Amino acid sequence: MPTALITGCSSGFGLETARLFLDRGWDVVATMRKPREDVLPASDRLKVLALDVTDAASIERAVADAGAIDVLVNNAGIGWLNPLEGTPIPTAREIFETNTLGTMAMTQAGIPQMRERGSGVIVNVTSTVTLKPLHLLSVYTASKAAVNAFTECLALELEPFGVRARIVLPGRAPETRFGDNARARMTAGIPEAYADIAQGVFASWAQDSLVTRPLDVAEGVWRAATDPNCPMHLPAGADAVAQAAALQ
Repeated sequence: MPTALITGCSSGFGLETARLFLDRGWDVVATMRKPREDVLPASDRLKVLALDVTDAASIERAVADAGAIDVLVNNAGIGWLNPLEGTPIPTAREIFETNTLGTMAMTQAGIPQMRERGSGVIVNVTSTVTLKPLHLLSVYTASKAAVNAFTECLALELEPFGVRARIVLPGRAPETRFGDNARARMTAGIPEAYADIAQGVFASWAQDSLVTRPLDVAEGVWRAATDPNCPMHLPAGADAVAQAAALQ
């Protein structure tokens, strides 16, 4: 059976993606900072590993323990909503270390075995916030837009070796713990001068009828992993699909 290594599996998109791949007969290496086997169904096709994508030693151990990987899903990430003026530079570094450099480091660690084997897929989960400018998202969007550009160039680098790279772009997912954690971070320290803008952003969210469910993203990752004809950019979620269509 093919094997998928998925980062950020403790909740949300990563957890649902691990479940879907298990349900469809794949071997799954589910990674998370603090491993919890109780969040996934018991299976002899499941391996749960500790992984911090910002720690080189942790990456090396996880990739070695995972063994042969057919698909690498870079899903681990942290959210942030605040103007640049309200974003401490150490926080910006933390966001880029996880969202951008963590993705690059995991990809770099996974490439050699795929290149030598002449097959494999790398799926990077970013965000539809990269599709158009939005209030209070300059730092977070930059971290994800960098992954988009990275993946596009990576695909060219790896194509001669039979390895594919694709991007899945979720929309807003209020029902995930990622959203809860991000919201707590978002509401901390927004400068007073931006209060009206922030209030407008939160109000617009309350009116949104279209959102992204974890299963939408899992299905998008599945398609990116298994369909050689999948487009480079794959919106995942009703709001994501609508937003991408509006820009065409």
